[in-house]
Amino acid sequence: MAVSSYARAFPSFECRSEPDFSGSLPHPKAGVRFSGQYNSGSNRSQVYGLSSLIFRFPPNFVRQLSIKARRNCSNIGVAQVVAASWSNNQAGPEFTPAANAVDSSASAAVTSIGITAGDEEVAVVENADCNDQNVQIKGSTGVKYASFLNSDGSVAIHAGERLGRGIVTDAITTPVVNTSAYFFNKTSDLIDFKEKRRASFEYGRYGNPTTVVLEEKISALEGAESTLIVASGMCASTVMFLALVPAGGHIVTTTDCYRKTRVFIETILPKMGITATVIDPADMGALELTLNQKKVDLFFTESPTNPFLRCVDIELVSKLCREKGALVCIDGTFATPLNQKALALGADLVVHSATKFLGGHNDVLAGCISGPEKLVSVIRNLHHILGGALNPNAAYLIIRGMKTLHLRVQQQNSTALRMAEILEAHPKVKHVYYPGLPSHPEYHLAKKQMTGFGGVVSFEVDGDLLTTAKFVDALRIPYIAPSFGGCESIVDQPAIMSYWDLSQSDRAKYGILDNLVRFSFGVEDFEDVKADVLQALDSI
Repeated sequence: MAVSSYARAFPSFECRSEPDFSGSLPHPKAGVRFSGQYNSGSNRSQVYGLSSLIFRFPPNFVRQLSIKARRNCSNIGVAQVVAASWSNNQAGPEFTPAANAVDSSASAAVTSIGITAGDEEVAVVENADCNDQNVQIKGSTGVKYASFLNSDGSVAIHAGERLGRGIVTDAITTPVVNTSAYFFNKTSDLIDFKEKRRASFEYGRYGNPTTVVLEEKISALEGAESTLIVASGMCASTVMFLALVPAGGHIVTTTDCYRKTRVFIETILPKMGITATVIDPADMGALELTLNQKKVDLFFTESPTNPFLRCVDIELVSKLCREKGALVCIDGTFATPLNQKALALGADLVVHSATKFLGGHNDVLAGCISGPEKLVSVIRNLHHILGGALNPNAAYLIIRGMKTLHLRVQQQNSTALRMAEILEAHPKVKHVYYPGLPSHPEYHLAKKQMTGFGGVVSFEVDGDLLTTAKFVDALRIPYIAPSFGGCESIVDQPAIMSYWDLSQSDRAKYGILDNLVRFSFGVEDFEDVKADVLQALDSI
C-alpha cells in the first residue's frame, strides 16, 4: 500500500515520539510528578512505552473511520490509540510530518501495517528513527498553579489535571488506570528504572497514574511539596506514626481526638516502647514543660478536634516544637484545606481523612499525608511495605468530588454557623461547641488561623440519653451514621455511636456525655435543615 493514499482521505498528521524518561530525572519516589509537558530539545537515549511512533491524528479521527475500519483494529483499536495520542499541546515547528519522516528515514527500519478505512488505507510506522522529537515528562509542584489559579476553588478543580497529566488523553476527566503492574520493554529499561535513570511505575501498590493526579491536586491545595494518598484516614495516621516515631520515642497529643487514634496511641505504640504525653489543646505551658523534660519526636493533634472542635495554635506549637527538634503533624480533616492551611502556619505535615469533606459524597474511603518531600518519602517507603494502597477507582471518586469542594464547604460553613447560633439560643440546648461562636474557648484563635469554621457542630441537648435519642430519631433530613463532611447531613450520638462499649462513667472521662450530639451539615437548603432541627427539638 502507499503511505500517500492517506493524504487523500484525511488531513495532514504528525508523528509523536514516546515520553523520554531518561537523563537526570529522579525516581518517582523522590518527588517526580507527571505533568505531561513536552520538552523538545534533549537527547533521547532511552525509550519508554511502545517502541513504535504514534501518529498524531486530528481529534475526530475515530469518527472519520468507517465501522469496518474500527472493527479491523485489534484490542482497543489502533484508531482509538492514535486518536488518544492527540495532545492538547500542538506540535511545534520542530515536529516533522509523519509522511516526511517516513520518506527521509532511510536508515530506519520501517514496517507498515494496513488498516482499511473505507476505500483507503492508513499506515502505522514502527521503529522509525525520530530523535528530534523528544517528549519528556517534567516534574511539578503545587507552586506552579499560583500564576493563573488564584483561588482554592480553581485549584481544587484544575490542579493535577489542567496543566497536563501522565496519561495521554483528550478527556477532560482523568481516566481510571486499572492495573496491578506496569511492564518494561526490555531488561535494560528495568535496570535504568532500578538505578533511577528513568521514572516509571512498577507495581500497583507503589503508585498509579490516577492516584498521582489526586496527590498533585491535594499538594497544590495544601501548598505542599508532596502528598501520599492511602486507603483511609486511619491508615494515613498510623503509617505516619510508625514511619516517623522511632522505637522508644515519645509523642505529645491532646485530650480531645478521634477515639481510634487514641486507641492506637494507647495500645499499639507502647508495644514498640513509644510513650505519649496528653495535654489540653490550649495548654501551651504543658507542651513547653514536656519539650524541656523529654526528647519529643512528634506532636500530633487534630485542629479542630473531634468531637468538641477545640483548636490548637498551630503557629505557636510549630515554633515551640521546632526549637526542640520535634515534628508537628496536624489532622485537618474537620477544617479542610480551604478553611485552614496548616503547613503555611508552620506544621511539618498535615493529614486528612479524605473520606470526609475532600471526597464529599459519602461514597469512598481514603486518607492523605502532605508535606515536604523529605518527610513524605519516608512515610511513602513504609507505606509501600505495609500496603493500604488506594484503589484508582476510589482516587477518581475523590478527584471528582474535589471539583465541588469549594462550593460544598462554603455552603457547609454557612449552614453550620447559622445553625450553631440558633442552637445556642434554643432553650432545649444546654451547650454548643463550634469554633465560629464567641463562646468557644478558641474563638479568637480560630478567627486568626481559619477562613471558615467547618460544617460540623456538636451540642448537648437538655436531657438524658433517651431524650437525646428521641431528638435524633425525630430528625428527618440527616442520616444516623458514623461519618461527616458529605453532601448529605449526618447526625450521631457519640455515647452510642462511638463509646457504647464503655460505661457511662468511663465515657465521661473523655467528656462524652449521654446528651452529646454531633451534627454534620450537608449541602441541603438551610431553611429545610433549620425547620427539621427545630421540629425535632420541639418533639422532646
